[in-house]
Amino acid sequence: MAYAEKVYKVRNGQKTKQFTWRVKYKAPPGHVPAELSRSGFPTKKTAEDWGAEQERLIREGSWIDPDKRSVTFGAFTKSFMSTRRKRGRTIGTRWEKLDSHILPRWSDTALGAITWYEVDAWQQSLTIADVSRGHCVSLMSSILTAAVDAKYITVNPLFGRRRTRDTAGDASMPQAPKLSRDPRPEDALLLAERLGPARGIHVLTTTFTGLRWGEGLGLHRDRTLLERRQPWGNSEFVCPILRVVEEYAEYQERAPDGTKQGYLLRLEPTKNDGSTRDIDTPPFLARLLRQHLDDWPHEHPFSTTSGKPWRRGNWARGFRPACDGRDERPRRQGVSFRAEWGPILPGLDMRALRALHDTLQAQIGVKEPLAFEAAGHRRPGIKRHYQKPTPDMRQERLDGLEEVFWKAMANVGLRALWGRVDLRKHS
Repeated sequence: MAYAEKVYKVRNGQKTKQFTWRVKYKAPPGHVPAELSRSGFPTKKTAEDWGAEQERLIREGSWIDPDKRSVTFGAFTKSFMSTRRKRGRTIGTRWEKLDSHILPRWSDTALGAITWYEVDAWQQSLTIADVSRGHCVSLMSSILTAAVDAKYITVNPLFGRRRTRDTAGDASMPQAPKLSRDPRPEDALLLAERLGPARGIHVLTTTFTGLRWGEGLGLHRDRTLLERRQPWGNSEFVCPILRVVEEYAEYQERAPDGTKQGYLLRLEPTKNDGSTRDIDTPPFLARLLRQHLDDWPHEHPFSTTSGKPWRRGNWARGFRPACDGRDERPRRQGVSFRAEWGPILPGLDMRALRALHDTLQAQIGVKEPLAFEAAGHRRPGIKRHYQKPTPDMRQERLDGLEEVFWKAMANVGLRALWGRVDLRKHS
């Protein structure tokens, strides 16, 4: 049972008549030391009441060790990150936000001293995109929730709170779009033709199937152009598919304490259960992929000429000039001639081509169950459990994408791709 005792003040090495009260109470079983104390109470009753409350919390299992409450956010974050098993890219992204934005401000702050008012004011001061501010606050909230579960603090002060968004000054002005206009299927065709068959087929596959960048790199030839077979009326629906089960992730590896250990490019499982999927492939693309696989000796169809996965920087060396244009380079000693390229769509990237695929699905009226499946998105709500893609939906999507492709080919005046793949047999 808690009890109180006097603590006399000392001045110049001599005990005075002035005193406060210190309470001592029994610690939880297994705690070292077995008895805890706290000083500074003005009266005996307030000291005993506080000690009795601590013993009540201990009996209920909701007591927080004062030593844990004073642990810094930085120290607990290292423990949190070392015990969370996530995909490598996810861990890398979290450490980037921690090192660049969160820890410089909150590393030395005690867990029990963090308040929503200060966190909200801090996130408004960050000179980054608003969505990145939200990610930083969300990561902090996840860490503080773990601290509650580990009984370092009693409550997460960030849980359920809505951030204050900056709506003054430049923040209220509309942001300039990255692209001067929305991409078209014609842009993808011109870009694929310019890049050549080895890289151009990657561009076309992204545009007409919606593969993510890492999913395209991770696609294996053994999972390319498999067959989907599904009963359809009194017959069977059959179409070629791409089976997505893993992806390449490029990120900076970290030790459990957050120490940087260099960049990795590693195969990982897809990011969630919605991303693991079979994507129906339009006939024109299946034909191009078959011809590509016949010519390509490597395991992964979308790789460098040596069979290694593309690094983003290496891919951009050829991709950016093809989109943005380049100047002519005259021939000189040790340097070959390079023709001038006019711009196709400055700023275009592979993510925009994936988004173009989803736009095309909306244009041709792809039904929601199939549109979410093809894009690798998890459909929200109860309908994902009730509505499933049917063969009619699948055929409608394939017919629509096929028509889009041939219209785009006619619009840019192409009858064949790369000077060796003749597709004129299509009516």
